[in-house]
Amino acid sequence: MSHQKKAVHPLDDLIRTDRIPHIWCPGCGIGTVFSSTLIAMKESGIDLTKTVMVSGIGCSGRGAGYVNLDSFHTTHGRAIPFATGLKLANPELNVIVFSGDGDIFAIGGNHFIHAARRNVDLTIICVNNFNYGMTGGQVAATTPYNAKTTTTPSGNPERPFNLPMLSYASGATYISRWTILHARDISDSIQEALLKRGFSFIEVLAPCPINYGRRNKEKPFDTLKLYQENTIIKNKAHPFELDIDFERGVVLGKFLDINRPTWTDMYNKTCRPKDFME
Repeated sequence: MSHQKKAVHPLDDLIRTDRIPHIWCPGCGIGTVFSSTLIAMKESGIDLTKTVMVSGIGCSGRGAGYVNLDSFHTTHGRAIPFATGLKLANPELNVIVFSGDGDIFAIGGNHFIHAARRNVDLTIICVNNFNYGMTGGQVAATTPYNAKTTTTPSGNPERPFNLPMLSYASGATYISRWTILHARDISDSIQEALLKRGFSFIEVLAPCPINYGRRNKEKPFDTLKLYQENTIIKNKAHPFELDIDFERGVVLGKFLDINRPTWTDMYNKTCRPKDFME
């Protein structure tokens, strides 16, 4: 009688398998973004013993609890200041923020703006599913115009944030956007961001079939078809072109990749220890 060894997933060493199965709903796109992130971390060659993942509150915020690395599941909207503290306390760390649009850009929006302005050396991965998925599907700062949520049953009357534009205006040095259909592009972008010094931002559009999709009469495959047929890859596109409008078409790609001194560089230049000794 032969005994076959149980197959091991190639990412098992980076996952807390004792916490599997995960809580993400069927058809949710967060798992795809999460696995693309882990692949990027492996392929980048960074020292994983010096790598930390930080998440906030929300569906995407559970990512920190599933990764088998040092990780922090922080309070709502505070992932970036926690990550900033880690990086400043130990500049050798690779610090990744993995969270959602509500956590990073609504309650946490002010922290995002100033971390980008300072060019803190962080990699920010934002899973954008257009609503507050975990708490009931309320309208978010990224909900498209006229879309239905639990708090906008007649349609959202507000204009959503253009996240790449906000990142650009705030001072980010690396900006890209993809959908979950572009899993390899997600990994490639995250790998580039991990190997680059400065504030990097990767937005990933992902379906939320239970809350957002159901209320907007979008089945999971309808959303994926929308991603396939109503997006265009346009690298180096101007940030003004990057509003979310699936009727007009949504632009994907790598929009910015520049270099400028990080916050640590500027601190070391202006606040040398000798200044406090004199």
